[in-house]
Amino acid sequence: MAWSRDRTVTSGPKGRAIRKRSPVTLARVTVAVGERLPLHRTLDALADWAEDPTARTLRRLREAFTALVEANGAQGASLEVEAPPLPPLRLAVGTLTEPGTSADADEFPIRSRGGDHTLGSLWLAGGGERRASAARAIEVAVDAAWSRAEARRVLDAMAALDEATRAIAGVLSLPQALQLIVDRVRDLAHARYAALGIVGSSGTIEQFFTSGISAAERARIGALPRGRGLLGLLIREGRSIRIADITADPRSSGLPPHHPPMRTFLGVPIAVKGRSVGNLYLTEKTAGAPFDENDERMVAAFALHAGIAIENARLHEDVQRLAVVEERDRIGRDMHDGIIQSLYAVGLSLEDVPDLMVESPLEAQARVERAIDSLHRAIGELRDFIFGLRPELLDRAGLAAGLAALADEFRVNTMLDVRLEVDAASGQELAPAQSVEVLQIAREALSNVARHARATMVTVELARTDGALRLRIADNGIGFRPGDRRAPTHHGLANMQERALTLDASLSIESQEGAGTGIELRVPLEAGHDRAREEQTG
Repeated sequence: MAWSRDRTVTSGPKGRAIRKRSPVTLARVTVAVGERLPLHRTLDALADWAEDPTARTLRRLREAFTALVEANGAQGASLEVEAPPLPPLRLAVGTLTEPGTSADADEFPIRSRGGDHTLGSLWLAGGGERRASAARAIEVAVDAAWSRAEARRVLDAMAALDEATRAIAGVLSLPQALQLIVDRVRDLAHARYAALGIVGSSGTIEQFFTSGISAAERARIGALPRGRGLLGLLIREGRSIRIADITADPRSSGLPPHHPPMRTFLGVPIAVKGRSVGNLYLTEKTAGAPFDENDERMVAAFALHAGIAIENARLHEDVQRLAVVEERDRIGRDMHDGIIQSLYAVGLSLEDVPDLMVESPLEAQARVERAIDSLHRAIGELRDFIFGLRPELLDRAGLAAGLAALADEFRVNTMLDVRLEVDAASGQELAPAQSVEVLQIAREALSNVARHARATMVTVELARTDGALRLRIADNGIGFRPGDRRAPTHHGLANMQERALTLDASLSIESQEGAGTGIELRVPLEAGHDRAREEQTG
């Protein structure tokens, strides 16, 4: 820092000399204090360039680096940095435009503060004994920039890992969970392609989920891999594998025709409680560099959560299958103990009716009438039994999913065009028993369409509106006049009205001859909340 000469004034008390600094000197001091030191400028410029490696930030870095070199007495410097996550850097200033072009240049390795990472190399020309201090200053600047970038990378990676694991944690459908896992790990590792292989008991791949390859590309590739080459190596050894170039690796079995080119590879096993449940395969890191230790650690951490998610989805499917089997057994027992026994008794009572018609016509007639009455009772019991069934699995899937399944069943059985317009979140406020009632009303309405409407198309709509859940089912059939008297066997509308009353809901019917029929159910949602709380606490 430069100061101007002090001037001496002898007019002070007792003739004592007084030193004063001129106003010009004070102004120069202010400018000098306001300027940042070359090291600080270089630190800031390196940080800006690391976040945004453009020509503009590189120009600022060159200017700051030149000032730092000159401040330390060097005549020229060349810096090479290869230290991810910093972008690669080659910077030459002063008399040294290329590494090693001057006999007076000395090379200095650039290391991290702990010395466990080599960040690059520095060549300095001139400066004499001050070269070491100049090299140390530049090393401090590069290490600070690298440490900052590494800390930011770790924080970003932890946030990405947390987001990815949260995304797969609640998925209970096994196919959906497997596809979501492979999609998430591809983003997590910044890979162009990713795959998840599920290995069967025979040691070969039985299921293969991919990400980054379109359905058309997969079709052109042909059959799924069976687990040879590097995929088989991962299956056999059960450990992570990183390869910089699989085309040059003798363990690779090559790629089939129409397969996208791949070079870099990272394979990580998925295991739960020491048992393998699958393998993750990643290729072609988007930055062009090979997968590194950080990528492997990140994917391995994600694989732990992926294994848990796969096990949860499998357990959920097992529970569903068990529930179906148990429900099937229960239905079989109930029907055998009641309705089937009644029908069997009717059949026995009619066996000798042909003989009675000759020998005792009146007895035969009475026997047939009693059988008809018994059949009507059995039909009523069967109807009550069907309507009383609680579709447990449908309850867990939700009302929206239940309507979708009902629409699929109706479409297959009737060959009618069914248009489903359902808000997936609708119906979540209802108690399970209420959801069943809504589904049964929808089933009855669709049954009426199939039997009476002579329609070609039916629309099923479910949405929340004006504080209520609204279900509307409309067809383009022949319609009817609501005031017309219906046949005694037509119980559908009455059944729906009764179910609507149990829901404290309103049911309206609109129909015109030749213009189709529309049935609309409105269930107050507040009542649904109250009923849900009663079922949960009662």
